[in-house]
Amino acid sequence: MKSIFRHVALIGKYQTVASGASGAFSRNALEDIAHFLHAQGCEVVFEHDTAHNMGISGYPVLNVPAIGAQCDLCLVVGGDGTMLGIGRQLAHFGVPLIGINQGRLGFITDIPFDSFTSTLAPMLRGDYEEDHRSLMHARVMRDGHCVFDALAMNDVVVNRGATSGMVELRVEVDGHFVANQRADGLIIATPTGSTAYALSAGGPLLHPSIPGWVLVPIAPHTLSNRPIVLSNAAEIAIEIVAGRDASANFDMQSLASLLHGDRIVVTRSKHHVRFLHPKGWSYFDTLRQKLHWNEGVA
Repeated sequence: MKSIFRHVALIGKYQTVASGASGAFSRNALEDIAHFLHAQGCEVVFEHDTAHNMGISGYPVLNVPAIGAQCDLCLVVGGDGTMLGIGRQLAHFGVPLIGINQGRLGFITDIPFDSFTSTLAPMLRGDYEEDHRSLMHARVMRDGHCVFDALAMNDVVVNRGATSGMVELRVEVDGHFVANQRADGLIIATPTGSTAYALSAGGPLLHPSIPGWVLVPIAPHTLSNRPIVLSNAAEIAIEIVAGRDASANFDMQSLASLLHGDRIVVTRSKHHVRFLHPKGWSYFDTLRQKLHWNEGVA
């Protein structure tokens, strides 16, 4: 039985230029996957920058918007950072994504490269689990005007400057004043992002099915300022009250410098990311493997 997906795109870690032994391995890995997909009856295209940076030829190339418009599946080969960037760009097209891990942790690129043939074969025939992840829509408002606009799958982080002291932030939820917080910063994380920076700052793990966000202070001045889980239907606003050189970043991949009085307004995006996982996939299996739970237990 051939693949139910006819037009499949391959995207690698295209932000860096492949060189040396690691570059050759990445190029060979992508070509191995392309050959496998072709043998399964798929029409294979490469994302333009991936093909250019990896020196891959002999396949059609498309940019990301064209992949979203023309392809019915996208395979992302790399780490979670690669998947985050592509997931945001393809979310409004509704193209499902499969992640093949060549990074370190691999919470959302969860298929090991060394088992991609045995894992992908049944998935291409329709034997998979589908997993939807919510996105945040963040805007930086200055004097009533939007000066920066971004989507985030993991988190929105407001940070103090590298050489300055704490920032003071006014936090509102659905227009209701919550508190003024003095801290090194504040994280708003999705369930997907609850295993990233928010976790290292003391936040809880959120199961992906929970329609919520977690608000996590970074090194708060008042120790009773603790993480709180909020509905993702809420609008969260963070205003810069005091502190120098504050900034906001979105999935650690885009940045906006902030002034006093700027407001970072975060709402739920109308788009979500579609992940496909092998049949029988469980979020708890991922946590157990990536966080090394249960090790040393007889």
